[in-house]
Amino acid sequence: MLLASRLLRGVSQIFTSIIAYVLTALVGGLLGIGLFELIRRSTGATKKAQEEAQARQSVQNAQREADNIVKEAKLEAKDLLLQSKAELEKEQKVKLAELAAVEKRLIQRDETLEKRVSAVDKRDSDFQKRELELVKREEKLTVKEAACTRAEKEHCEALERVAGMTADEAKKQLIHEMETQARMEAIGLAKRILEEARENAEREAREIITSSIQRVVRDYVAESTISVVQIPNDAMKGRIIGREGRNIRAIEAATGIDLIIDETPEAVVISGFDPLRREIAKVSLERLMHDGRIHPTRIEEIVEKVKVDIDKLMYEEAEKIIFELGLSDFHPELIKVLGRLKYRTSYGPNTLYHAREAAYICGIMASELGLDVKLARRGALLHDIGKAVSHEEEGPHAMLGAEIAKKYGESEKIINAIAGHHEQVEPICPESVLVAAAEALSAARPGARREALETYVKRLEKLESLATGLKGVQKAYAIQAGREIRVIVRSEDITDTESFQLSRDLAKKIEQELTYPGTIRVTVIRESRYVEYAK
Repeated sequence: MLLASRLLRGVSQIFTSIIAYVLTALVGGLLGIGLFELIRRSTGATKKAQEEAQARQSVQNAQREADNIVKEAKLEAKDLLLQSKAELEKEQKVKLAELAAVEKRLIQRDETLEKRVSAVDKRDSDFQKRELELVKREEKLTVKEAACTRAEKEHCEALERVAGMTADEAKKQLIHEMETQARMEAIGLAKRILEEARENAEREAREIITSSIQRVVRDYVAESTISVVQIPNDAMKGRIIGREGRNIRAIEAATGIDLIIDETPEAVVISGFDPLRREIAKVSLERLMHDGRIHPTRIEEIVEKVKVDIDKLMYEEAEKIIFELGLSDFHPELIKVLGRLKYRTSYGPNTLYHAREAAYICGIMASELGLDVKLARRGALLHDIGKAVSHEEEGPHAMLGAEIAKKYGESEKIINAIAGHHEQVEPICPESVLVAAAEALSAARPGARREALETYVKRLEKLESLATGLKGVQKAYAIQAGREIRVIVRSEDITDTESFQLSRDLAKKIEQELTYPGTIRVTVIRESRYVEYAK
């Protein structure tokens, strides 16, 4: 349609141009005729022939021009027609190509839609088949569910008959078992948390110990870190102080302790944490007062002499105890270290005399058991030797003592007895076990730690009564002067996990209801025995 309309417009333009040319020629002819008539009328008859000839000539010229114009218009129309036809053919070819492409795409879309429709039809058929199968399965499952329900009911009834209890009773029992299991798991979790807390408690323990020392250490320090020196009169106080306090400063600098001179009549107080330094200061002050010459130079001389005398005294005291025990072959430096225990105390008793007593006890037990008496006595005598340097070096005194013994050539068994008397290492010989037992007996016997026998017995009885009052406890024994309690439980009443919980509960109960020095070790023992007789 578009091509036809364009062709019609081109033809109409051509005919319009032809008509315009023809009209122009006709107008020109008429003008020529009119002009001729005017000329003829004006010039007269003489010129009529000429004018007619000229008019005819003009008409002929106009006619020829009109013919030429018509021919030219036809040619132009023909050219325009051909051009329009060529353009129309070209546009027609383009449109036909576009239509062919569109037709091809439509054919492809139709094919794709047909494939999709076929796939959808196939899916619908598959879905219908599956739906039918599901319906059949649902019917079968319904039948099976009903059968299972009946079987379950019959099974429950049979179980109730066999078990002799109803379903509600079984539920209650199951809930009780679940509660017990949950409690056991909670106890196990608490045990793991407690172990982790112990591993990470060093920093908090240091803070607690520091705070505790700041609060409660004053009375103990006043009792255990002070020595009193009697003086003949109060005038001696001024001589001890000296001009502008030079004498008292010299004494404090030479001995490393503090002198307290107050209004106490005829007494001077010596304060210091190191018992050896306090003894040196005490003896030096007594000698200065006896000599009468009290000035800085004399003070330094007396202090040095006293140090030498006390070192000799400690050495002699250690040699005396070694001789009393029938021992020998000690390194001289080891004897010096052992003598330093004369001025060390532990919970009251003197450490050197405690070591001597433990050596006697250990020797007696070794003799009764047929073991090496000298080895047992030697290990017990040296077991606390680490306390001579524990205030100077870091670490447990047992391990420090083992290092000292190793340094001065003691045998492997002696080193093991020293290191293991507090169960920090495993014993390698029976004598090591005896050393630990003798140390505990010497330290824990009634009266060894400044405790009245009546109070001691009452504390042990109270400790045992606290343990026997707990559920599942069969027997309880307080040992090591109340430093440890061993609890025997009935294995049929308490499990291993419950035994752990019982030890914690007993430890808390002891902390709340009992007053005691140091720490108390709680050991819970659960034993299973199975006896059968062969006939």
